[in-house]
Amino acid sequence: MERKTKVLFLCTGNSCRSQMAEGWTRHLHGDIVEPFSAGIEVHGMNEHAVRVMAEAGVDISGQRSKHVEELGGTPFDCIVTVCDHARETCPFIPGNAVRMHAGFEDPPRMAAGIDDPEKKLDCYRKVRDEIRDFVAGLPERLNQT
Repeated sequence: MERKTKVLFLCTGNSCRSQMAEGWTRHLHGDIVEPFSAGIEVHGMNEHAVRVMAEAGVDISGQRSKHVEELGGTPFDCIVTVCDHARETCPFIPGNAVRMHAGFEDPPRMAAGIDDPEKKLDCYRKVRDEIRDFVAGLPERLNQT
């Protein structure tokens, strides 16, 4: 049995974008990729992210927000920063992991000031779908590196 490629999705608070990326990766490529997500801070799971992922048939309710230090010692093959802040402040992670950046807008920031609950969720849906599209092409990106 061939070893799965270990990919870490890193975000600021590990509450939304990196959680979605972990969920999509497990859903779309769980047979060949072992996904992880973490943050440079811990903000807890975002209930709107959990909800819109469930709408798409991906359950991330069992995932939890964690600090990147909790994954110390995991030999990652690839580290993907999913927000600019994480890319700029990414702590040193030992190893020879390929580094990628795929910056996605922050759904909570996009939804700030929107009163209509459905329009608020649309911000999350937009980013959810962008992350799905990125993750769908992840194996090809990994093979190119």
